[in-house]
Amino acid sequence: MTDEAIAALRGDEYLGPLVAEYGPMTIEPAENFYERFVVSILRQQVSMASAAATRERLFDRVEPTPEAMLAADPEVLRDAGLSRQKTEYVRNVAEAFLEEGYSQAYFAGVPDEEVVAELTSIKGVGEWTAEMQLMFSLGRPDVFPVGDLGIRKGMDRLFDAEMTRAEMVETAERWAPYRSYASLYLWRADEDITESVGEVTQD
Repeated sequence: MTDEAIAALRGDEYLGPLVAEYGPMTIEPAENFYERFVVSILRQQVSMASAAATRERLFDRVEPTPEAMLAADPEVLRDAGLSRQKTEYVRNVAEAFLEEGYSQAYFAGVPDEEVVAELTSIKGVGEWTAEMQLMFSLGRPDVFPVGDLGIRKGMDRLFDAEMTRAEMVETAERWAPYRSYASLYLWRADEDITESVGEVTQD
């Protein structure tokens, strides 16, 4: 899949130069689904640097498993840098994992739209966070997170025009069925974007 995706994007007049500059990139299922989910929650509405610092503190204190997160005193999560809301959100996701039995096998074969619908039923999980799970937890190859600020900036820079979300989605059709891979390159369109990949416009 990766070889086919890179070959297709290398021939695109807009993304091709970025593929040449950064080389092949891959979309792989996460080793720890729940841990990757928590990382996405930490990245909601903050910079990558801030999220990374919180992640390090949190995982130093609490093992990144649903069981450990629910067993931990919420104040431990707060002391690690989580807001009251995000403390609630990571615990909500932990409860869903245990109650529903979420795993990569659970979602195998489930269409992307249905995965998003199920995950966004969890309080604190918006469309962007669910799309990050499609890409980075489940390894889905054709996800285009139009609500991500870094994607929007990348599109604006690549096409030298400010686009509406509808225009972005329509334009990105040129990269189907490899829009997850295209997103990896859009996030690297320039240093300013790369540093703010964790920022989103809504969630």
